[in-house]
Amino acid sequence: MPIVDMPLQELLTYQGVNPKPKDFDAYWTRALDAMHALGTAHERVPAAFQAPGVTCYDLWFTGVGGARVYAKLLIPDRPGKLPAVLRFHGYTGDSGSWTGHLAYAQSGFVVAALDSRGQGGKSEDVGGVKGNTHRGQIIRGLDDPNPDKLLTRDLFLDTAQLARIVMDFPEVDENRVGATGGSQGGALTLACAALEPRVKKLAPVFPFMCDYRRVWDMDLDVAAYAELREHFRRSDPQHKRVDEIFTKLGYIDLQHLANRIKGETVLYCGLMDDICPPSTQFAAYNKINAPKSYEIWPDFGHEGLPGSDDMIYSFMLGL
Repeated sequence: MPIVDMPLQELLTYQGVNPKPKDFDAYWTRALDAMHALGTAHERVPAAFQAPGVTCYDLWFTGVGGARVYAKLLIPDRPGKLPAVLRFHGYTGDSGSWTGHLAYAQSGFVVAALDSRGQGGKSEDVGGVKGNTHRGQIIRGLDDPNPDKLLTRDLFLDTAQLARIVMDFPEVDENRVGATGGSQGGALTLACAALEPRVKKLAPVFPFMCDYRRVWDMDLDVAAYAELREHFRRSDPQHKRVDEIFTKLGYIDLQHLANRIKGETVLYCGLMDDICPPSTQFAAYNKINAPKSYEIWPDFGHEGLPGSDDMIYSFMLGL
């Protein structure tokens, strides 16, 4: 079997190396309290794009810190309470085309596709942190003494807030909500289900933002994780703060949130992935205590995994 990381049998027991801050649970309790205080207020505006049998909306809500957050919303023209699928995009991208969500919507799913704040879509990043933000978001807030200023904290909270808003819709059965996405979208899928445990099914595809220190140790802090290398080069060129920095990144390391997930999980992973190494993905997967399974592509990396879209669609049909 091809390998760029660990053999599969080792992946299945790997527990990660990135440190977990001592006040991790208090940190996320405080963060969730801030999100819950915002409630489920939102605006639904009919979108310029429409399709037969589906009503499309521009969905807006105010996230933590006052940012205006956007998602595409598609609601099938059907009676009764419907299942819903939350969809999350890759790093620096956006929610994609309306037509890309129609397969789910025309199959009877309410679909909400988030634009991550400050990236390629309409959601805004209101800023307000000290230090180098360079070009990326996983380092944004690392130089601020207050870890609440980590931008990724707010990205994670946006996913849970979106889930709560969608679950509150009169058209949606709150007990039949799933989430999926690839890379950053896989990370946000895990974050959403961890911070809103009512998410029933989740299908993360090669999730990002897991076990940062392992990425560093493998010398793979390039591509998606290049910001880590740039941060050290600019802010800690002699590596005197390595433990401090990785401990702070522990607040937004999904392996430490994964034990909160209650929904059935299927992980989709290519064993040749040198962008989000398989061991980092399994560091989170192995800490999920809910029903779970995995699908493996031995010869594939961080790329399209043949048949995975159809597998995820079939999985979500069970909602």
